[in-house]
Formats: sequence, C-alpha cells, structure tokens
Amino acid sequence: MIRINLLGQARPKATKSSVPVEGAMQVIMAMVALAAAFVVLGIIYYQQNSELNKTEARITALKAEKASLQQVKQDVDRFESQKATLQQRIDVIEDLQKNRSGGQDLLQMVANTVVRVDELWLTSLNRTGNSIDVEGEAGSIDAVADFITQMKRSGYFDNVEIKDAKENDIRPGVETYSFSMSATINPAGLAAVGAQAQNASATQPAPAPAKGRS
Repeated sequence: MIRINLLGQARPKATKSSVPVEGAMQVIMAMVALAAAFVVLGIIYYQQNSELNKTEARITALKAEKASLQQVKQDVDRFESQKATLQQRIDVIEDLQKNRSGGQDLLQMVANTVVRVDELWLTSLNRTGNSIDVEGEAGSIDAVADFITQMKRSGYFDNVEIKDAKENDIRPGVETYSFSMSATINPAGLAAVGAQAQNASATQPAPAPAKGRS
C-alpha cells in the first residue's frame, strides 16, 4: 500500500524510552546484597552444621563413656560385695581363733587361781564376751571366801561378785557348799597369760627323733 503525505511535512520519528540510571543501580545493588546475604547465610549454616556435628559426636562419646563408667561402677560394686563377704569370713575365722586361744588362756587363768585354794572345785564355767559365770563346790564357806580373794588378787579378773553360796547335801555326812559367782576378764591379765604360753611353747625343746633298731 502506498501512502501519500498530503501535508508536505516530514513525519516525526518515534523515540525510544530510556531507563533511569538510578533505578538500574538500585536493582544491581539489591541483587548484590541478596547474593551477599546468601553467602553469609551459607557460611552461618556451614558453621552451625559443623558445631551441630561436633556436639552430636561429643554426645555420642559421652554416652559411650557413661556406659563404660556404669560397667566400671557395677564391677566396683561387685568387688566391694565380694570384699565384704571375704572380710566377714576373715572376721569369723579371727574370732574363732581368738576365742580358741582366749579360751585356753582363760582356763589357765582359772586353773592358776583354783590351785591356790584347798577343798574347792569348779563344776561350771561360762563365758559371755569378757564376763564369766562360775559355779562350784567347796568343803567350807571359808574356801569360797578364799577363792574370791585369790581371784581378786590374781590380776586376771575384775568385778568379782558372789551370787550365791549355801550348804548342800550332795555328799551325805560331809559338809559341802555350792556357790556361784561372776567376774569380768582383765584384758591385761589375759594377754599376760597368752604371752607366757607363747614363751613356754617357744622355749620347749623339740622331741628327740626316734631311734631305729640296730
């Protein structure tokens, strides 16, 4: 199609619209800021994730250490229980050994006292801890009094007390008295008797070997 310009004037040319420089710079700065924000967030995320991994590893290590310590605690408790059981057995054995040697020493103490009194013999001797109860018979009431005096002077006994003393008819035609008394053992006297017994056994010569037939 042919167009004819009847006015005789030049037709104005269309002009292109221009973008302001300030607007372009703002867009660029926003993009740069957004990119920087993403970089910072990435760094923070990496650091936080690394800390989280370290914390989880530490928690795992602590749990393993706790389980190990619990096993050690169980082993210690078991060993303590075994130790307590063994200690009880040792205490029982020591008590039995002490009572055995102490009983021998006590009999020796009583025998050393009885032999100093005439017409007196013991029929019963009971020990409870460091206390003893004695029962016996005597040919006279003076013998009973003498026995009490000898026990007090022996150094083996303390708190010697007569409980009962009366004439009996165990032997018809013979004057006898039954008596009962109590006393406490003097630890120093008991130790002295034990030391004497040990010294006696240590100085006792060994028996000569048996001679064979020639």
